Amino acid sequence: MRVAMVGTGYVGLVSGACFSDFGHEVVCVDKDGAKIEALRSGRVPIFEPGLEELVATNVRAGRLSFTTELAGAVSGADAVFIAVGTPSRRGDGFADLSFVYAAAREIAGSLSGYTVIVTKSTVPVGTGDEVERIVREARPDADFAVVSNPEFLREGAAIQDFKRPDRIVIGAEDERGARAVSDLYRPLYLNQAPILVTGRRTAELTKYAANAFLATKITFINEIADLCERVGADVQQVARGIGLDNRIGSKFLHAGPGYGGSCFPKDTVALMKTAQDHGSPMRLVETVVAVNDQRKRAMARKVIAACGGSVRGKRIALLGLTFKPNTDDMRDAPSLAIASALQDAGAAVTAYDPEGTEQARPLLPDVEFATDPYGCAQGADAVVLVTEWDEFRALDLKRLRASLGSPVLIDLRNVYPPDEMERHGFVYVSIGRADRAPLGPEEPDGVPAQPARVLDEAR
Repeated sequence: MRVAMVGTGYVGLVSGACFSDFGHEVVCVDKDGAKIEALRSGRVPIFEPGLEELVATNVRAGRLSFTTELAGAVSGADAVFIAVGTPSRRGDGFADLSFVYAAAREIAGSLSGYTVIVTKSTVPVGTGDEVERIVREARPDADFAVVSNPEFLREGAAIQDFKRPDRIVIGAEDERGARAVSDLYRPLYLNQAPILVTGRRTAELTKYAANAFLATKITFINEIADLCERVGADVQQVARGIGLDNRIGSKFLHAGPGYGGSCFPKDTVALMKTAQDHGSPMRLVETVVAVNDQRKRAMARKVIAACGGSVRGKRIALLGLTFKPNTDDMRDAPSLAIASALQDAGAAVTAYDPEGTEQARPLLPDVEFATDPYGCAQGADAVVLVTEWDEFRALDLKRLRASLGSPVLIDLRNVYPPDEMERHGFVYVSIGRADRAPLGPEEPDGVPAQPARVLDEAR
């Protein structure tokens, strides 16, 4: 099939590259001439594992191309995807749909023959109805259908998620449109990916409901972590204990500094606003949003407490800035609130991130950036592990301790076992576990607490 992908951001570029890898002929469209020129030259503007190679392979094969000319791409397409940004609108937090509606108007003017217009952007309930109205008003003669096909891609694993999805949701108001989008995903039938065909509004709400539920799981385990610290329990073992219940599941039960990124913050707020506008407020989601916002700055207070109650005049090193590993995305990253709060408290902040430094620089103008974790920690009064990049999972702890001015490590991702940090002489603070002071030089290691185990009874 011939596909036009309007928007070459994260969702549009990944989706376009993957569809072309399925064998479809894909043209990606963007108004940003510099971005299109970069893509034509083989330079991918975002970091996503495997994406650069996937783009290059399909460009060479002639299945993937890039243009600023929407009319030509749309007129020759069987399916046109709208994959433009829907950021939170200033003032009320509702999703800004101006880019979606502008794309719909432009698409309408170039339609030729039957075309399915697919909203891939994350949009509030009823957006597809408005897109259809806009196109119908502009082109009453056009033969088209508007279908919702929300994305469920995880940054850092987007290609795998696209090619081996848990499910494909298609929201359509007529069988012809649903069948056209199903045909695009035909290469996945061998993987037995379940295709769920629903009404358009149901599909739109499904995306928001999924992200809100995952954000709720993260916020729940973070509050359990706070309680664990007060009562002397271990949040990782609690998470393991509840996650083994298949009604709950183990994913998104990792305590940390709060969720961030391009989806959860804006989507939870947008769902909250939609619910309020329809007279059906979602108190649980409202609480999740409030608790998560508070948690990010609470992590800075945790760092301050670990430094004796004050960081004024001290240097704090941050390891990891992006909201999660394997991406350069800094949108709503917890590190932004943490760095800002530490600076407000009088600290000087240095930082290192394997991929996010260039994105972080304009957002953290007063932070000093390092080129490796040990240079970042050099002379610091404390080091804070903010993002669990693989590079930080096997640090040379002896070297790290020697780099620090004071051996304080605050692990906001629970990457390290407390007894290991204790043996290396760190004052170690983690999430949802009892803090561990280092053993003295004459003290024995002692017997570490036995981890919880899952016992399979012999039958």
